[in-house]
Parts: sequence; C-alpha cells; structure tokens
Amino acid sequence: MPSRSIRPRLPFSPATESRRHMSLFIGLMSGTSMDGVDAALARIDADGIATLGAAFLAFPPALRTELMALQAAGSNEIEREALAANGLARVYADCVTLLLEQSGQRHDAICAVAVHGQTIRHRPELGFTRQTNNPALLAELCGINVIADFRSRDVAAGGQGAPLVPAFHHALFSHPAQTRVVANIGGIANISILPGAGADAGAGTRVRGFDTGPGNALLDGWIQRHLGREYDQDGAWGATGQLVPALLESLLREPYFALPAPKSTGRDLFHMNWLEQHLSACPAAASASPADIQHTLAALTAHTLAQAIRSDADGANASAVYVCGGGAYNALLMQQLAVELGPHTSVQSTAALGVAPNHVEALAFAWLGQRYTARLAGNLPAVTGAHGERILGALYPA
Repeated sequence: MPSRSIRPRLPFSPATESRRHMSLFIGLMSGTSMDGVDAALARIDADGIATLGAAFLAFPPALRTELMALQAAGSNEIEREALAANGLARVYADCVTLLLEQSGQRHDAICAVAVHGQTIRHRPELGFTRQTNNPALLAELCGINVIADFRSRDVAAGGQGAPLVPAFHHALFSHPAQTRVVANIGGIANISILPGAGADAGAGTRVRGFDTGPGNALLDGWIQRHLGREYDQDGAWGATGQLVPALLESLLREPYFALPAPKSTGRDLFHMNWLEQHLSACPAAASASPADIQHTLAALTAHTLAQAIRSDADGANASAVYVCGGGAYNALLMQQLAVELGPHTSVQSTAALGVAPNHVEALAFAWLGQRYTARLAGNLPAVTGAHGERILGALYPA
C-alpha cells in the first residue's frame, strides 16, 4: 500500500508540535459491527501522518458469537469474558503479524500497538465503559509495547468516553477555509464537526461531536436474521425494499435522539430487541417485507445523521460531509444521506481526502497511541463532557 502523508492540525496548543517525534505506531480497532479487526500502520511525526499499511482479519465465528452474547447479561460472564479476551488478543496479534509482513516492517521498529478492545458495555451514566481485551497477552505475543484502555480515563473525569475520534478527525481532515463534517458509520454512527479555522486559532476547542444513534448494527442484525449474511453488501438488499413511514416515525420517537450533546450510545440501547419492540407496536410493519424493514433501517441511520448535522453544523455553514466506516460502502445509505441533506451539501467518503473509509478508526487509535507516548491529551472535553483534557490509555511494556 503506498504511503500517503497528510499534515495534521493538532487540536491542542501549537507548542506541543515541538514535542512530537518520528514514530511508527500500529492502531487496532474492532468496533460495534463486530466483524473483525482493522489494523493500520502509521508514521506520525512533525511532518504529518503517513499511512504505511493496513490489514484486516475477520473474527472466527465462535469468537464473534461469544462477543455478541457478552453484550447482554448472562451466566458465568466473568470467565466467559476472560476467555473471549484471550481469544481476541490472539486475533489482534495475528493481525499485527499480517500487517508487519505486508508492510515489510520489523516488530522492533514499532513504538507501540494502540488497541481499542471490544466494547461489551457502555454505561457512562453509571460511571463505566468496558472494552474487553487482554493487552498483557497481546504484548507477550507481539513483543511490542501495547497501549490500551483509552476510554475509561475520560469517563473517570466525568466524560462519556466517546466519541474519541473527533480530535483525530480534526488533526487529519480539518481545512482552514471550510467547515467539514466527518460522519463515522460503524455499528453506531457519530459525527465530528470541524470548524473552518486554522490550528493556531484554537479550532480544536470548538470541535463538536457525538454519537447520533445506530449505524450498521441494526442493518447487520436484520440481514443476518433473514438472509444469513453478515452485512448488506452495497445496500443492495435494502434497495429492493420500500420505506415504511409509520415504522420510521416509531423508531424516531426514541428519546436518545432528542438528548443534547455530549452524548454517546451503543448496543446497550440499539439492539435487536429494541427493534422487535418497535416492530410489534407498529401495525404497518406486519405487512412489510423484510427488505422493506431493511430499507427503513437504512433511512433511520441516514435521517438521524442528517438531523444531527443540520441542527449542530448548519450554524457553522458546513457544506461538505465525509463518511468513513463500513457505512461508506453502503450505496443505499449514502444515497439516502445525500437526499436528506439536500443539494447544497456534498456527501463523499473520506477516500476523497485520501484515506480509505475502513482505515480511519484504526489510524485514529494509532494517533491516540502517539498522543499517550508523547504525554499529550487525547480527548476533547467539549465533545465528551469530561472535566478537562486527559492523557488517555495505559501502557503494557513489551
């Protein structure tokens, strides 16, 4: 994969620029879609962020099934989570090995592996978020420093612990003359609103962002139930269906959508039982085909994203929306989002900015690993609601 260098604009004091040093970091991300692990190798220095390689490994079916089951309370949870964390660490290690082989790098050239872990509970209102992982085992398997547990410090400081990506989106994608919105559509969707001002104007303090609601989680769950597929490739199945207006209206009555930011969510709220409750309460859904429901779920994601962008970004004159995550590959979803936003707002994937949509989140954690190593804050209190900037992560030395 060719190197691509993009100059970042740090969302913190420009004085921190001199403290940054040339380093190679690997970021590992397994998100709420739970399809597998994305890895990105990045060189991060004073000249910018250069992507040197990327890899993906799907989860073994048994591990994916167990991680999905751990989203809800069940018997023998402690032992089951510990064993799943061990299995997860082994997949992470295999993905690191694959990435190093593909990029021609030695393990001892890597400063650190920064790993998100797999979210199985996200309850910031109760003071915790849980990303299962075994970073100690990962350090043993890779022989590389591992930085993990990025969200809990922000929660401890009174924040949501999510989303963390707006700070990175600002570093990578902001433009001095244009307000941009980055929409990250994974299992859960979130937006980053990047003001059109230079880094020296302190624009990072005005970056806004929050989770808008479901992204692909319900879409994936519905097609798995009816067609046995992990996801709706290109949105092709959903495109054969029609909107069920009464169902969409019912789904949109979810109180989360009306909450003010800062806010974050996950599968704790938007799960298949939540959908089933709405289907049971909506007579029009009974006569709809499964493809109609899929089409309506895509409309839910597009509408809630567009609603959030209109209400929070219009005042800043945002005219460009860039989409990353798996949702960027869903043609139906992208079309619906463009229609919702109207002809005066361009909707493109982050590929238009030089970064593949499925690489952005892994790169974000490589960047957060570099922030930890340089002892620089990784959160944006204006986004998460934390009491202040915090260094995020915990180190497991090789």
